[in-house]
Amino acid sequence: MDYGFRVPVRGALTAPEHMSALARHAEALGFAFISSPDHVVMPAATESEYPYGGTAAFQVKTNEGEFLEELTVLSFIAGQTSRVRLLTSVLVVPYRQPVLAAKMFATLDYLSKGRVVVGCGVGWLREEFEALNAPPFEDRGAVTDEYIRVFKELWTNPRPTFDGKYVRFPALVFEPRPVQQPHPPIWIGGESNAALRRVVRLGDGWYPSAGSGEVDTPERFAVRVTQLGRMLEEAGRDPATVDIGVGTGKFNQGKAERAAGGGRAALTGSTEEVADDIRAYEQAGAQHLLVRFPGETRDELADNMERFIKEVAPLVSG
Repeated sequence: MDYGFRVPVRGALTAPEHMSALARHAEALGFAFISSPDHVVMPAATESEYPYGGTAAFQVKTNEGEFLEELTVLSFIAGQTSRVRLLTSVLVVPYRQPVLAAKMFATLDYLSKGRVVVGCGVGWLREEFEALNAPPFEDRGAVTDEYIRVFKELWTNPRPTFDGKYVRFPALVFEPRPVQQPHPPIWIGGESNAALRRVVRLGDGWYPSAGSGEVDTPERFAVRVTQLGRMLEEAGRDPATVDIGVGTGKFNQGKAERAAGGGRAALTGSTEEVADDIRAYEQAGAQHLLVRFPGETRDELADNMERFIKEVAPLVSG
């Protein structure tokens, strides 16, 4: 099991000096990944249902204002670090024209010397789709599938060409291609059956969010991992070749919180309970755990990261 850190992308901690210090701190502590979420613009009001808490829960967040752009954030972090991997958590695939997005990822992988992981999702915020003039919201699943195929074509074919429903281009020169071969790993986000089918068709990994009632406890996560394994085998794929990660809720050492589906939320409670949760996720098949850490200041956030690595992680590995 390795661990990831979700960098702040809104609020006071997005100041460059804070973000660079936290990224370097994460790398020094031994975190394997730094992740960033994806929103480009926020509607002042929305009727869309937030998949991890309902409309009202998300409305509070939109009123906070700024939200840094994901790929720009990870490019900045790449320049502040040398080892830690860079994960889109997740990229809303339909938001960006796919040839341009593929070039941005290839450039980031080239400049970071092969550290990119492409976390992909279909999105949920209709008003943001409309503001970006993205493809129709109702088509987002099919668009995501086709765009991922475009990424792979551009990253692997010496003279890529594509003729699909949403994307068409003749043979191109697309250089430099990514450092990682055959291409940067593609982790599929989402907890639905459709997301699992997308992993089977197109993914190198599955990366759900424990904010969902589908996988918000290790026990529910284990059920879905087993289901994914059966689906992969039925499609002729070896489940052992597919990475399994999970994005957890907020780490809260010392205070138990309630999970969306009932019971104690994972990674909350005593140090021993948090370590037990991580072991349970690992036993269910998780190889990567992306953690959200609390902290109103840089020092508070950095202290929580350090407590996790020095107090919780040894109980897991020990």
